[in-house]
Amino acid sequence: MTIEIKTPTFPESVQDGEVATWYKQPGDAIARDELIVDIETDKVTQEVVSPADGVLKEIFKNEGDTVVSEDVLATIEVGAVATAAPVAAATADAVVATADTVASPAARKMAQEKGIDLAVVAGSGKNGLITKEDIANYQAPAAAKAPAPAKAPAAVADISLPAGERVEKRVPMTRMRKRIAQRLMETSQGTAMLTTFNEVNMAPIMALRSKYKEQFEKSHNGTRLGFMGFFVKAATEALRRFPAVNASIDGDDVVYHGYQDISVAVSTEKGLVVPVLRNTENMSLAEVENTIRDFGMRARDGKLGMDEMIGGTFSITNGGVFGSLMSTPILNPPQTAILGMHKIQERPMAVNGEVKILPMMYLAVSYDHRLVDGKDAVQFLVAIKDMLEDPARILLEL
Repeated sequence: MTIEIKTPTFPESVQDGEVATWYKQPGDAIARDELIVDIETDKVTQEVVSPADGVLKEIFKNEGDTVVSEDVLATIEVGAVATAAPVAAATADAVVATADTVASPAARKMAQEKGIDLAVVAGSGKNGLITKEDIANYQAPAAAKAPAPAKAPAAVADISLPAGERVEKRVPMTRMRKRIAQRLMETSQGTAMLTTFNEVNMAPIMALRSKYKEQFEKSHNGTRLGFMGFFVKAATEALRRFPAVNASIDGDDVVYHGYQDISVAVSTEKGLVVPVLRNTENMSLAEVENTIRDFGMRARDGKLGMDEMIGGTFSITNGGVFGSLMSTPILNPPQTAILGMHKIQERPMAVNGEVKILPMMYLAVSYDHRLVDGKDAVQFLVAIKDMLEDPARILLEL
């Protein structure tokens, strides 16, 4: 029986994709759930896996080809090599052998990232093949657990150049990088973007974290109490007070949103992605922290779904994790505002006529002046500042 392998269904905001990498060639043996091809879109890279055991019969879309939803990528002859061990051994790309261990490329990649020795994993696939699910479900014995090695960076274009030589290297832009560049140009040319700045004393939140972080982690199943939860909740309350900052422009109409969906910028090796926290007005601090942590881990592994990055009424970006002291964040259309967090740095501050050394952070809000007036933008940022400097205001909605 022959089955078709098709492009995943793209959401409305994604018009098409591009065939990035084929992991199999015609004639290669394929195990069920084994990675066959990567499809790169403007937002994420999607993995297409085999629905059954068999052999790859024919490829219809080559690397670099543009594809749309439900395009036929290839065909598989189901069961053609289900028991053909010699064929499986002859196809170098079908499995990767390590001593007496055979594993799919996707399984080997995940094992390397998690620091798992393939020799100790039992394979559930044909002829003992170790699949991606075997690695995901593997639990190391408690006594044998060792610190995992540093995660290998995601595959990106090699841009290393010999030192001391006048050389140049030309590499094609990825589809995601092209889209990022396009959106940045659209933002700079299609909006009236301004930025207002303020600074916040982080001492109250730092003291709160120090006092309750252990109890918080125990009460919420290992979820750590970070800074982002406070910023998200403060921004959520400020958005409720200033609906224009939570709105968007659609043609000649202004769309006001009766909910707060906050996009959180996450940096990956392939570029910046902005997964969305839905209905943050209904989320607890623990839910915010846990969701952001999950976003970060899956973004680095390329596991975010396109539906998780669609929408959003407001964005938060944190350049402080890279050491940025101050910056001008750029809008994420069609949103009309974005909050920029920065590095916490001790500075001398005047407090009640005395000079004190306080942990301070610069905040920046960029906004589309076509919709948001300067007065609203400034008061919006001051509201966030006031809630962060007195965290009880977040709980009491003051």
